[in-house]
Amino acid sequence: MPNYPVMFKIREVINGEGYLAGVTLTGRGLFVKEDDDNWWLYGVRPGAIADFGTTPQEAFGKLQERYRNLLFDIAEEASTFEKFKSEVEKFYEQPNAEEEERWSEALHAIRSGQAEIKAPFDSIEKARPDNWPTGISIVPLHQVKRFTAADNVPSTLAAAA
Repeated sequence: MPNYPVMFKIREVINGEGYLAGVTLTGRGLFVKEDDDNWWLYGVRPGAIADFGTTPQEAFGKLQERYRNLLFDIAEEASTFEKFKSEVEKFYEQPNAEEEERWSEALHAIRSGQAEIKAPFDSIEKARPDNWPTGISIVPLHQVKRFTAADNVPSTLAAAA
């Protein structure tokens, strides 16, 4: 069973002490079917996060929940928006070099034809990593004067191809 490189986008709105923050994460992960017959989603960018499920969708949902709870914990400790932003950026900047290498190897295997995207990943969106750069954006929503529906960003999972 090959490893599957994926990209994901998650947006959360987090309440802090006197501030409201919009956090948009565009990250990378690696799905691995482990011996326990679960799909594990290991964070690559950010690297300090992982979770599992019986399906990739369940693992992604649990990873989102773990990430949201981590943001809640940071917000609880951060007395200002600036401190919150700094701590979230520190979390994001914790790469996992081992998973990043496995992610790159898995992408190379798919692109070279040594591996193919099979079920259950063949039914999700495919994207090229160079068109989907990783990053994190933390915006002080408490300072925004106008909100529109165009500000909504759905959580997305895409197979790297």
